[in-house]
Amino acid sequence: MSGLQDLVKATDFAAIKHTDQRRSNVAKTPYINHPIGVMNILCNEGGVTDIATLMGAVLHDTVEDTETTIEEVKLAFGDEVAGIVAEVSDDKDLPKAERKRLQIVNAPHKSTKAKLVKLADKLYNLRDLTRESPVGWTEERVHEYRLWSSKVCSGLVGTNAVLESLLKAELGQHNVDYPASE
Repeated sequence: MSGLQDLVKATDFAAIKHTDQRRSNVAKTPYINHPIGVMNILCNEGGVTDIATLMGAVLHDTVEDTETTIEEVKLAFGDEVAGIVAEVSDDKDLPKAERKRLQIVNAPHKSTKAKLVKLADKLYNLRDLTRESPVGWTEERVHEYRLWSSKVCSGLVGTNAVLESLLKAELGQHNVDYPASE
């Protein structure tokens, strides 16, 4: 298969895996919009054209948020893509606070491709919060998410200047420093 065919196959795979999922906004947006949006940010804003990275972006939540396993991703898309997905997937067996802590601690140690996916993922989520908070989120919770995202992304500094500039602008409009100040 060509790179483009692989990317379309990965997008179809993600769409099937996320079929019944919805975002937590009032409109209950189809969840697949998120991974496609992350891939779009990487490609059309961050200038990323590496097919494995784009595949990792569209597949990034399949293991974390569906019944998909890393082995299944590996069989369908190979070691490199599975590795990217594994690097950006939280261990859902851990408590939420520990998963969030580990994202901050582990961010600087990720591969460049995983860092790119993480940057675009956080940027997409932050933009989503600006458009519309998830149902049930208070302003305090939204602010805490922005602060935490800044801390995670501070471990990714030097990965992609364009995405980092966009993150800085997005967080700055909400009075959150990026990189995070301790």
